[in-house]
Amino acid sequence: MRSAVAVFILCILLAGCTGPDTAASPEESSGSHDGSSASSSGPDVETIEIQASGGERVEVRAEIADDLFEQSRGLMYRTALGENRGMLFVYDDERELSFWMKNTLIPLSIAYIDSDGRIVDIQDMKPLDDDPPHYASAEPAQYALEVNKGFFEDHGVEVGDQAKLPG
Repeated sequence: MRSAVAVFILCILLAGCTGPDTAASPEESSGSHDGSSASSSGPDVETIEIQASGGERVEVRAEIADDLFEQSRGLMYRTALGENRGMLFVYDDERELSFWMKNTLIPLSIAYIDSDGRIVDIQDMKPLDDDPPHYASAEPAQYALEVNKGFFEDHGVEVGDQAKLPG
């Protein structure tokens, strides 16, 4: 029983931008998904709408990472992320979330979002940064949205802004 609990805790700790040693296909790297599904075996893709403080409505086409495998793999090994593209990590409940950039080659920004869709924290993350401390949410969050570094700043998205999430 102790070993099962230890394995479970290890899996939770490794969740974020880590995963198996496989490269993404060119379609995944370019962010050229065409609809609600990345492929028959890939994650779903949804449009996330953010109402920015300045009044602008910002849209991100995001792959949905809602299981442990997708969350562990994240955006690892990709060499590019398309414009207005990202990955939304979905968890069952609100908690402190922590991400790292092991094997992640793209500079990213992350927005932590609570269960009501309010952005509670935004951070920039450096490629290949797997040294603690990791990128922990300032407040409990149920979602994390990763996009190209600077995306939120460029679009006027700030802490306190509201995101319309799928579901």
